[in-house]
Amino acid sequence: MPTLETYHGAYLWKYVPNPPAAITFAILFLFLTIAHTWKMLKHRTWYCLPFVIGGICEPVGYGCRALATYHTGSLVPYLLQAIFLLLPPCLFAGTLYMVYSRVVRAVHGERFSLISPKWCTRFFVAGDFLCLNIQSGGAGFLPHPKVANYGNGIIVAGLGLQVVIFGGFMYCCILFHKKFRAHLARSGEMVDLPWESILWMLYVNSVIVSVRNIFRLVEFITGHDSYLNMNEWPVYVFDGVLMLIVMICFYVWYPPQLQSSQTDSMIELTSEDNSPEIAPPRVAKYEDRTS
Repeated sequence: MPTLETYHGAYLWKYVPNPPAAITFAILFLFLTIAHTWKMLKHRTWYCLPFVIGGICEPVGYGCRALATYHTGSLVPYLLQAIFLLLPPCLFAGTLYMVYSRVVRAVHGERFSLISPKWCTRFFVAGDFLCLNIQSGGAGFLPHPKVANYGNGIIVAGLGLQVVIFGGFMYCCILFHKKFRAHLARSGEMVDLPWESILWMLYVNSVIVSVRNIFRLVEFITGHDSYLNMNEWPVYVFDGVLMLIVMICFYVWYPPQLQSSQTDSMIELTSEDNSPEIAPPRVAKYEDRTS
């Protein structure tokens, strides 16, 4: 019968992890990660590699939770599950940033983006990388009672920064969406790319990741003895389920049209307006290979 054990006189866990739940989520994430890997290889969408790596982290994290059931006093499975479940949202976000930049370039909408596509990816990915390192560093302090509060504070700072960065990213997407749609209405151009559906996929996934980050933020702010830390179900509802939805949404609305060879031009001019301030873009078609 699994029981709570101490590590150097302190409890790492406030409950005994549930093996069936952990194994179930590990299998679900493994299945989705294999599916995403297959799509990435099939369409050669190498910019989705961070998403696949994030998917790999999920089954490792839940596998470590299942292992910890019979080793609640062991530091290694506790640390591994904490780190590998903190990392995926950062890696998922990195792919979302690159998808946005590629959409902007594909429709020649650079002048409508708050940040140029080149610097947009660099800026948000750098911020995400910073958040990832802050959270990973903070997780290393959690097993040590004397410095656990410092670890909590570091993780809270990383999660708070990630929420702010995601808010800025969503604002950038919404502003581009509004400006570019108004431009198309004025110019009469037709875009041979489902750019709006891709943006909506980014909105949905960004909101879900933000909800997950806010949950983790509240979890660490309220402390080790709070309800969220004394019960296991919130981890699965507000982290596991939400990350599953992110992976499913990205798979269903996968953007294979955004490979480098297909993003030179996907916009077609149909208006008779020859206004000099609107340079006629080149015409290019893409083949829908989402199946």
